[in-house]
Amino acid sequence: MLRIPRKITHLTTVQHLWGHNPLRGRQAVCWFFTSTPGWSRTTSKSLSIAKFSEAEELLKKNRRNAHFQEIHKAIKGRELIQGVLEKKKESFIERKNVLVQDLRDKREKVREVREKVEEVIERENIMTIPNLLCVARGLMAPYLGYVIIQQDFTFAIGLLVAAGISDLLDGFIARNWPSQMSKAGSFLDPMADKLLMGSLVISLTYCNLLPIWLTATILFRDVFLIGAGFVIRYKSLPPPKTLSRYFDVTHVTAQLAPTFISKVNTVVQLIAVATSLGAPVWNYVDHPLLHGLWYLTGATTVAAAVSYIMAKDTYKIFRKRSQK
Repeated sequence: MLRIPRKITHLTTVQHLWGHNPLRGRQAVCWFFTSTPGWSRTTSKSLSIAKFSEAEELLKKNRRNAHFQEIHKAIKGRELIQGVLEKKKESFIERKNVLVQDLRDKREKVREVREKVEEVIERENIMTIPNLLCVARGLMAPYLGYVIIQQDFTFAIGLLVAAGISDLLDGFIARNWPSQMSKAGSFLDPMADKLLMGSLVISLTYCNLLPIWLTATILFRDVFLIGAGFVIRYKSLPPPKTLSRYFDVTHVTAQLAPTFISKVNTVVQLIAVATSLGAPVWNYVDHPLLHGLWYLTGATTVAAAVSYIMAKDTYKIFRKRSQK
């Protein structure tokens, strides 16, 4: 009977020989299994190398997987840190914007408060004696014109003398008593003079005591200066520019500085008007000297208007326009 082992540890050579089988009483084939030591060592070594290679590959794979896991964790950690940094950055930017807006609001409030304080500082007392004299002279101008039209020249000369005295008196008081000086007076005094002069020349022209060309020249010059005064007031008024602040005489923003030729012209105009007003009283109407005085008055009036156009220091702005 042939018996083959199920498990042979070292199988290298299988030999078959004929031998006597006592159980069967005849010869039979016998299988012999012999081991070759050299082949077994080579096979064992090959199996060991294969197992080592397999283990090494497995180790490398595990290390590779561990390395990939570490890289994945590092990437996730980096993404997490970047996310936190982005949130911190957004929070910082938001806080910065809030702080900047607060600073802007506070700066705007400070600017508004400063403007109000400056307005309070710029406000001055206009109830001074020189200003009251200027207002009285301006209010008397229409009545003086009415008296001249009624041809009451003697009374009109008295009113004109009173107006001239008030003009000299308000200037004297303002120069010698600083508490009575005001910037509003730099507008009120020439305004009253122009109202007085306008009433005089219109009424004298109506009574044929003054040529119409001289009246037109004087009125054109006065209207030009009054319009320039309104423009200067608008330019010097800081925002907000409202009608109430524009016509607030206590809020002074500029001061006029008349030129020398303008002062000369004012004196010449008063002399010409007073001389023309006294002509019917002292009977020298149409006198040649009176005509010469009219031409001199017209020439100085034109020169005064040109001097205001050419000169650059005829007014002074106390506070520049606020920058936005």
